[in-house]
Amino acid sequence: MRHRRLAPALALTLALGALTIPQQASAAPAHNSAVDSTGCSATTSPLTLGQTTAQTISSGGLTRSYLVHMPSTYVPGQLKPLVMVFHGHKGTAADIESYTGFDSADAVLAYPTGVLGTDNGTAWQGAPYNATGVDDVQFVADLLDKLQSQLCIDKSRIFAAGKSNGGGFVGLLACQLPNRIAAFGIVAGAFYDATQSGCGANPPGVPIIDFHGTNDTIVDYDGDLDSHGETLPAIQTWLAGWAVRDNCTTGPTQTVLDTEVIRYAWSSCQSSVDVVHYKILGHGHTWPGAADSGPGTHTIQINATTAIWSYFTAHPRSWF
Repeated sequence: MRHRRLAPALALTLALGALTIPQQASAAPAHNSAVDSTGCSATTSPLTLGQTTAQTISSGGLTRSYLVHMPSTYVPGQLKPLVMVFHGHKGTAADIESYTGFDSADAVLAYPTGVLGTDNGTAWQGAPYNATGVDDVQFVADLLDKLQSQLCIDKSRIFAAGKSNGGGFVGLLACQLPNRIAAFGIVAGAFYDATQSGCGANPPGVPIIDFHGTNDTIVDYDGDLDSHGETLPAIQTWLAGWAVRDNCTTGPTQTVLDTEVIRYAWSSCQSSVDVVHYKILGHGHTWPGAADSGPGTHTIQINATTAIWSYFTAHPRSWF
């Protein structure tokens, strides 16, 4: 069902607003600073190279699961990037691993799994249907601690990407762990108010790349006054909010890349970062370049995985 779109003034207010984490969540903030990888001292890899393995970790009193794909090029003691990829509402780690194709990147890939939410579907913190009291931000910090204790992870090249509810959660990580995660990639993100908790509490300089289809029937490109009982901002309004936080002074510059893809960029930002958005004309709640990635059609004029990985490699945290 499509709902009323937001007035621009209301949308901007919502995009820059913030809500508190549920009362049951951890009172102490997750560790938001770079951590050296003690796993660099290991002489062998604890995980099989070139394969994906299922793993678990205890976090917040829960046993949490995730997949790890090890690149065949991994060498013990030599630093590798890490990309965490977050599935959407009711999705799975295996699904998003399959359709994104991130395993081809020369990096360690982690695919965490969300906890069952209020509608019995997997979900991430920040959405109205996520499990009450589950601190997914702390889970991510705990997962990073574990992976960096096992593997030789480059602390300046830790990245997060996600789709839909997972994309909204990546937006929350950009607010709460920007000094531990170097850059953030989002596709069809659902940016509920709580996904902006903590935004503005950290120094500006957060690199973000975003994709969204104009025919997205799940997360309306132009905003939604009633999505699961809450409001979603227009995508351009949410992006403008990040351009303000990053102190960008130029943009958005608009470049037509093809018949279905328009690129928007905010630049001259704090710490030499930028905010980039790809508006996908006429397509749905899908991952650009990937079939069977959600409801609606997908474009083949750009591949989101390739573009995100290229953006990530260009945006390490040089001051870590």
